[in-house]
Amino acid sequence: MFTYKTLEDTSVEILHQTFVSAFSDYQVKIDLPFWKFQQMLQRKGYVSEISMGAFKNDALVGFVLNGLRNWNGNSTVYDIGTGVIGEYRKKGITSTLILNIRELLKEKKVERYLLEVLQHNTSAIQLYQKQGFDIIRNLACFQLQKDTYSLMTTYKVEHVNKIDATNWEGLMEFWDFTPSWQNSIDSINAASDIFIYSIIRFDDTIVGYGIIDKKTGDIPQIAVNKNYRRKGIARSIIADLLKNTEAHKISVINVDNESKSTKDFLLKLGFENSVDQYEMISKL
Repeated sequence: MFTYKTLEDTSVEILHQTFVSAFSDYQVKIDLPFWKFQQMLQRKGYVSEISMGAFKNDALVGFVLNGLRNWNGNSTVYDIGTGVIGEYRKKGITSTLILNIRELLKEKKVERYLLEVLQHNTSAIQLYQKQGFDIIRNLACFQLQKDTYSLMTTYKVEHVNKIDATNWEGLMEFWDFTPSWQNSIDSINAASDIFIYSIIRFDDTIVGYGIIDKKTGDIPQIAVNKNYRRKGIARSIIADLLKNTEAHKISVINVDNESKSTKDFLLKLGFENSVDQYEMISKL
């Protein structure tokens, strides 16, 4: 018999222990020490009151961790992570958690429920489709071993502490696709101090920028003004980003599969397409 309840009274330490246990046999190896788990929750907007756990004798054995923001004009909840400890799987826990959360979110007038799932995880995809989720985008994920990349910076690159709202308005014009939840402006601003911001200007005008996590090597955004492409600006930004992270493995997560130019650029630099995901959404 399982008890289902929201997670206001569950410590982040317990969440971390259960998360690591639940994902210990995941298809993609997850390296998630406690500091990184805390950072993930902060960046993705974790809200305990709309997250839910399954408990067995007061022990957390399954969970859905959610964030809440305005997303494309709608009040939207994002599934940060859903998992069940191995010995408790195939008992309907995930389905029950999602059903309970959907009812909770309807009461709170949330309009959309958003998530990402690995494309080869067919059982999870089928479960989400039964729960009313539809695939809206194909997302590609890339990785690069830093020591395989020859660092060359052609242009002068400067660093800023944060990108302010005024600059973001202009930089959004550089995008070929809308960043996914974890790479969005809100997610970057939620944990702004963990990033290095590399910028190239021509005549005091920003023509390209990139952002990288100082520790993990995750690049949430890199973009160049469409009028200044094919001049080596993005290559210079990548080279500078790599110099400014401790990580040996660099990641670019959730590139829209429709953006052929972005994918071709990364592959040309030596990035490998490590895994693919679906972005799925449900109206509530």
